[in-house]
Amino acid sequence: MLRIITDFDGPIVDVSERYYRVYELCLEKTRHPEQQIKQLSKAEFWQMKRDRIAETEIGMVSGLDEQQASVFSKLRKQTVHTQPYFEFDILADGAIDTLSKIKQLNIDLAVMTMRRVRELEYALKKCNLGDFFPENRRYCLSNDYVKTRDIEDKPLLMQRALAELTPAETWMIGDTEADIAAAKKHGIKVIAVECGIRDRTQLEIYQPDLIVKNFSIAVDTILDS
Repeated sequence: MLRIITDFDGPIVDVSERYYRVYELCLEKTRHPEQQIKQLSKAEFWQMKRDRIAETEIGMVSGLDEQQASVFSKLRKQTVHTQPYFEFDILADGAIDTLSKIKQLNIDLAVMTMRRVRELEYALKKCNLGDFFPENRRYCLSNDYVKTRDIEDKPLLMQRALAELTPAETWMIGDTEADIAAAKKHGIKVIAVECGIRDRTQLEIYQPDLIVKNFSIAVDTILDS
């Protein structure tokens, strides 16, 4: 049996608009009323995120001083994973077609994400994805889970999944170092996609088995193998 475990944000859902709207909000809330700021374009901001530029540095590049940038960073972290900002997430190009292909081929499919239960359920309902991911194939954080670092928390989700799921030829698809770490720690082949929150240069540091453009190409690559 073939199994694909995929991350949610990045491969399946494009979160760039949510992140950019929160950036705009936090910049506006942090600046002084008369302060001149240099708001980044969405493309500039997203490339900095993909390059893993620190939030405080993004704040200072945008015209905040060091103290403001620290406030900006904390406010962003408190806001980015909250409503109403999840409403700005959209399906990644080709995601539905690729999920449909997986289902038609009877490939076992699971989702593994750092979203909490309520956040994943909201997104699955909003994007009509519930049929692709039944409840026993959803691996996410409980609503009261105290996060440490994604690169430490995600391997724990993988450990749980592998303990619960029947053995199979398993591939992981993800867009961050946490996805790669979770797969590598448990001896699973991993394909990183460039359509998410890390660019190729950042992904290469963590040495996934392959790096491809998007979710659709990743699945085709697995099928060809």
